[in-house]
Amino acid sequence: MTWDYVLELIKNILFTQTGIPHVGFGQVIMLCIALFFLYLAVAKEYEPLLLLPIGFGIFLVNFPLTPLMGFTEHGNPELIRAFYKYGIEWEIIPCVIFLGLGAMTDFGPLIANPKTLIIGAGAQLGVFVTYIGTLLLGFSLKEAASVGIIGGADGPTTIYLTAKLAPHILGANALAAYSYMAMVPLIQPPIMRLLTTPAQRKIKMRQLRKVSKREKLIFPLIGCTLIVLLVPAIAPLMGMFMLGNFMRESGVVKRLSETAENDLMNIVTIFLGVAVGATMQADKFLSLKPFMIFVLGLVDFVICTAGGILTVHIMNFFIKKDKINPLIGSAGVSAVPMSARVSHVEGRKADPNNWLLMHAMGPNLAGVIGSAAAAGMLIAMFN
Repeated sequence: MTWDYVLELIKNILFTQTGIPHVGFGQVIMLCIALFFLYLAVAKEYEPLLLLPIGFGIFLVNFPLTPLMGFTEHGNPELIRAFYKYGIEWEIIPCVIFLGLGAMTDFGPLIANPKTLIIGAGAQLGVFVTYIGTLLLGFSLKEAASVGIIGGADGPTTIYLTAKLAPHILGANALAAYSYMAMVPLIQPPIMRLLTTPAQRKIKMRQLRKVSKREKLIFPLIGCTLIVLLVPAIAPLMGMFMLGNFMRESGVVKRLSETAENDLMNIVTIFLGVAVGATMQADKFLSLKPFMIFVLGLVDFVICTAGGILTVHIMNFFIKKDKINPLIGSAGVSAVPMSARVSHVEGRKADPNNWLLMHAMGPNLAGVIGSAAAAGMLIAMFN
């Protein structure tokens, strides 16, 4: 064995068995993006439960020659491709997440003040405005519908809709949706102050009535019936959401409810984050369209926030007494419970004795239903 043979062997192994020679500039950029999102998750604690696995998914798939998102020689999906195929393409993971969300949800504030359903509907304004604007920028009908839903600030719904209509932009849509959900405390307060006066921010609302267990038990049955009849396309999401809530309120399947709320939710969140992050490979992600999606998503979210506040202003025009504090209108987006907390914090800044949290939870929960209903309408139109 000569030195020339050894050097040739090393060179052959280096260029055929390792990824080092195949690292390109685009992959380096994507690795930096991955590290940025990991930094936001760990150092800033912005939506860490999702940004961390998404960031790590981006990190993993942008190393060359990794057997993660392709198929084996026998046609079977590789590791993360299997998460994506069976979890997202088959629409399982978003529905399971809605099951867990339902098990976490107390619909009491919404039942006590059903007028807040109108606020949740009004906060979907940005979905349709952005849809039209996205079309004008050259996106296809299905792409525009998928981008429009970002403003609802509902990650699982965004993923569910995009996987059905425009799976090639799933990574950009999901990352935009969860990024803006994480930045609710930064984005919403300036809009809230711009669209309200100091006097309006000080409006105190009457304490909510106590909601009975029977009402909480009946609500998911009635809610599911109405939503599924009106928007059948969203039955998988809303059906699981109301099932989780019914399990919670029944009180007879505590083990199942706790499993859906905790262990199951945590497991599928890991798979969802890694699978979504893995769709953002350099050759697919580094283009003008993902950048446009991030900008449009921000505009969408701003309009949805403004839509909720403006809806309250319109409602107050017809209400003679017991006015609604317009700050809770910003909670009409689906970022539960963060946007409700932001409404409460802004109210306390105007008046330290003003307690808006439970009032804001009504439109916040209505926003979950509203964004899912909007997604169902878009699916029915374009799928």
